[in-house]
Amino acid sequence: MMKLERLQPHTIVRGIVPDALVTVVSVQWFGSEALELTYKTADGRVANQLVYRDSEPSLELVEQGRPWSFDGDGALFRLVSEAQRIRLAHLFDPVLAVHTSIVEPLPHQITAVYEAMLPRQPLRFLLADDPGAGKTIMAGLLIKELVARGDLQRCLIVCPGSLAEQWQDELYRRFHLPFEILTNDKLEAARTGNWFMETNLVIARLDKLARDEDVQRKLQAPECRWDLVVCDEAHKMSAAYFGGEIKYTKRYRLGQLLGGLTRHLLLMTATPHNGKEADFQLFMALLDGDRFEGKYRDGVHSADVSDLMRRMVKEDLRKSDGTPLFPPRLAYTVPYRLSPQEAALYTAVTEYVRNEFNRAEALENDKRAGTVGFALTILQRRLASSSEAIYQSLRRRRERLESRLGELEILQRAGQASPTLPAVAELSAEDIDDLEDAPDNEVEAFEKEILDQATAARTIPELRIEIDMLRTLEAQALAVRRSGSDTKWTELASLLGEIFTPAALASGLRAEEPAAPYGSDPIPPPKPSPHQKLVIFTEHRDTLHYLQDRISRFLGREEAVVVIHGGTGREERLKAQESFQHDPQVKVLLATDAAGEGINLQRAHLMVNYDLPWNPNRLEQRFGRIHRIGQTEICYLWNLVAEDTREGDVYRRLLEKLDEARRALGGRVFDVLGKLQFEGRPLRELMIEAIRHGERPEVKAYLTTVLDTALDKTHLQSLLDERQLVHDSMDASRVQRIREDMERAEARRLQPHYIESFFLEAFKQLGGSSKQREPRRYEITHVPALVRNRDRLIGAGDPVLARYERIVFEKDLIAPPGQPLAAFVCPGHPLLDAVLDLTLERQRDLMKRGTVLVDERDSGTSPRVLFFLEHAIQDASLTAAGERRTISRRMLYVEMDADGRMRRLNYAPYLDYRPLAASEPDAATLLARPEMAWITRELEARAQSHAIASVVPEHVREVRERRLAWIEKTRTAVKDRLTKEIAYWDHRAEALRLQEQAGKAGARLNSQEARRRADELQSRLERRLAELDREAQVSALPPVVVGGVVVVPMGLLAKAAGRAAPARAVPTDTQAAAARARAIVMDVERRLGFEPVDREFDKLGYDIESRVPGTGRLRFIEVKGRVSGAPTITVTRNEILYSLNKPEDFILAIVEFLDDKNHKVHYVRQPFNREPDFGVTSVNYDFAELLARAEAPR
Repeated sequence: MMKLERLQPHTIVRGIVPDALVTVVSVQWFGSEALELTYKTADGRVANQLVYRDSEPSLELVEQGRPWSFDGDGALFRLVSEAQRIRLAHLFDPVLAVHTSIVEPLPHQITAVYEAMLPRQPLRFLLADDPGAGKTIMAGLLIKELVARGDLQRCLIVCPGSLAEQWQDELYRRFHLPFEILTNDKLEAARTGNWFMETNLVIARLDKLARDEDVQRKLQAPECRWDLVVCDEAHKMSAAYFGGEIKYTKRYRLGQLLGGLTRHLLLMTATPHNGKEADFQLFMALLDGDRFEGKYRDGVHSADVSDLMRRMVKEDLRKSDGTPLFPPRLAYTVPYRLSPQEAALYTAVTEYVRNEFNRAEALENDKRAGTVGFALTILQRRLASSSEAIYQSLRRRRERLESRLGELEILQRAGQASPTLPAVAELSAEDIDDLEDAPDNEVEAFEKEILDQATAARTIPELRIEIDMLRTLEAQALAVRRSGSDTKWTELASLLGEIFTPAALASGLRAEEPAAPYGSDPIPPPKPSPHQKLVIFTEHRDTLHYLQDRISRFLGREEAVVVIHGGTGREERLKAQESFQHDPQVKVLLATDAAGEGINLQRAHLMVNYDLPWNPNRLEQRFGRIHRIGQTEICYLWNLVAEDTREGDVYRRLLEKLDEARRALGGRVFDVLGKLQFEGRPLRELMIEAIRHGERPEVKAYLTTVLDTALDKTHLQSLLDERQLVHDSMDASRVQRIREDMERAEARRLQPHYIESFFLEAFKQLGGSSKQREPRRYEITHVPALVRNRDRLIGAGDPVLARYERIVFEKDLIAPPGQPLAAFVCPGHPLLDAVLDLTLERQRDLMKRGTVLVDERDSGTSPRVLFFLEHAIQDASLTAAGERRTISRRMLYVEMDADGRMRRLNYAPYLDYRPLAASEPDAATLLARPEMAWITRELEARAQSHAIASVVPEHVREVRERRLAWIEKTRTAVKDRLTKEIAYWDHRAEALRLQEQAGKAGARLNSQEARRRADELQSRLERRLAELDREAQVSALPPVVVGGVVVVPMGLLAKAAGRAAPARAVPTDTQAAAARARAIVMDVERRLGFEPVDREFDKLGYDIESRVPGTGRLRFIEVKGRVSGAPTITVTRNEILYSLNKPEDFILAIVEFLDDKNHKVHYVRQPFNREPDFGVTSVNYDFAELLARAEAPR
């Protein structure tokens, strides 16, 4: 049993920290029975604790003075070293999330995540790329990377209700992130009473959080903190200045609340700026309240936000090959004239709506008036939709009001009725705005309730009069419905014939030949084809069912039409979407705005708006369903507009002006539809104005002026310019650089081959059973209990199962046709995480003991020592645990020889070295040889010194330069803004004091309040500057040596075994000959027109990196020089795995030396087709067989 007295500085002890060794730093005794032990853990952290005599049985002194015995099991050492590397996979694979997710990100998505967001610590950022740029993919990549780096356990996504399920589907399907959607049932069923505390990955509906104070109280629980909060459609969290005061919305208050509950905050919106700089800066205050304090005053306050947001517009987005990401899109107006019967019905219903609006205005209750007005606008919109929709709406409204009248008459006879009608649900202007973002089924249900019940009638007699009027209108609508006269449908049927029946179009589509906004060639009209697909949007379910019946009969098949509306269940919705995309029999998708958000319909490039929404943003959202990433065809949209109707006149004028602007501005007007305001009013209010007063000449003139002003080319250009706020470009050179970086990252990735090889071996070591059922697809027939139980200890997420029908390590093999669906095992999967955790727990000490490995390619007799080092950088800010925060970490491999020469290796060199065989001298024998005498206890310090002198300064400089630039910009902006605000309130306080002395006290603000405000801002300034100072204190922790290997060359091993040293196979095995072979291949590459770079000394797993000019593509070339007739070529494990990571771009170049002067170069493409088992360090390939597969360089 170990005594406490043996705890001395530099001793290595087991038993202080579970499953780990610690190094004693100092000891302070308290009497003879207890001491304070200060120790350093394997990752370099220093801690202390009291140790008593009764702890002696659990302590073990590993070795005093020298931790490196180098007697560990070599095979297990390689395995645990690989576990450590995969645990820190993000340090070796710079785009780990890309390689472990089901995505193929585009250049702008790569730069957003890996250049704009990940380096920021903490992240407070606005991602404002244009619609359709794939912001969900960017957020998913960010979350996945933060999880891999250990920087994220709890994440909250806040989005409009209609997008919640899409977020959940995308994050699970593409990133295997199991987010849960907040529901009332989950809140009530929470075991602890706070569901947020029990769930780490949460999606919550924006208005649920903004409106429910009980939910907000749960969010504010002391321990309820988040690592990342993402707010989608964040522009809805708006606030505005009115009369010098801020009008806060509930959503804005929610944004303020969320900002204080998280370390990282990401706001996402395609429309960050509404044209008012003061409102925009209020919005930016959600990211940094100090930097945007107070009302923006032009000429006083700075407006540079380039370090807080990234914006890329569609025109600048490029594919990896440098071509434009989005094709052009064109919209046409298709006018139609109502039949006499339809016109009479329109006039009658519009007159009813106008009269009811006037009666609603007379109500004393503004909210009730707003509710009635909202109901009447629904009725008017359904009138414009179809005779079916208006008939059904009038019938339902009449029936509900009759039912209500009957109930009131019964109460009246019983003497219980009030002389005035009771109110239904009352809506404020904010409530009506909120409905724009609610899920479609909720909107439909709410509209139905309001439409059927809200009335301006105040008494029972007034209600009877209104019911009689509705009965007359209903009969008139039924007559139109039965007449078969539907000019709107006739127009659509004509369009359907032109799209799907080539023979019906002798003269081409009726749409005029468009201008050419992209390039010099004219854009051709869409070609009629029976194979095309069409999306048709309507606002109302009654119209949708009507169209479903008529289009099915027109096309001759019911299955030719699929529908999606607010009542479509999740599975039915996905089925309809899949059928539309993949079933050749399905030609038309009919949809309400339930499909306007969250569904990707790139399979079609043709769209019809059967109904036009009263919110122009909906136009953009609808068109965006087909005009998005993956669309390869020019997109066409037809808008059906009724002539000689009041709202039709407004919309036709709007569309005409938009078309004029499109021609002038190059087709970009769709991108600003969501920002259009008409003298500060939304389009909905203009429509109501037209319906109520459109017959008056002055109103007509006003509406025309407002539309012309809002859609003036100069005004639209200013909106487009605002889109380019902190405009980030994606030119050809940047795209090429990104592609080159991605090519390099793909060559060195750990997924799939390194991870597959490790997992199969480690899983077998832990007692698991796996069988390959199809190529590279495995069945897990038994998962040991210790692996299954491990996931309970290492965090939340999916459980580890007892068996898996199939697992794979490659994305493309998850769901091949006709084979079972497989689990994708990658970092973050619970099965791999459990195997990693158990392997490290059981064998981590082995890395500090070290081992002896053999380098079979080295026939010399000089041993080397390989050390693994970890290095971290921290700032002075503190984590929740009170420790300084680590902001960057790296791991490196340093190899040294007897002469003290050091070289840094960039991949996992231990994988190319094999363990000692049982028949060979053991580690103790080898370490006792005189060639090993230089391997002493000081080597660890020498490795650390090398890292401190050459690696750490570079790491610190890189982090400091990047970080201090952001901090200094923030410090300057915060100091400037708050100082000016303090001066403003100081001045106000003095002015108010003088007024008060003169007896002119202000009613709303006094000098004391202004002085208090100035003092509060001064305190905030001091606190924020201190916080920025802490973040700017970047310092390096000492490098920590976590593993060590004595590398024994084959010559020394043979000498120790008493055998003759192996002769070199051929002279070309020398370094000089290898350099000559590389030079020959580089000369060949130059003659082929490529740009080669020698990377041999970077130790990357290949010798030459050859750039394909102008494309961003790279060729990775491994060079082997051999004399003619040599029996074999030896390839290391790392070289094989790098080739498998880039099979299309990897070349094995064989330089065959025919004699001293002549040679021949052979290129072998895709030279290897399967990685070796984990224990294999190199493979000998038959030289003649490789030459038989070779070709001339090209």
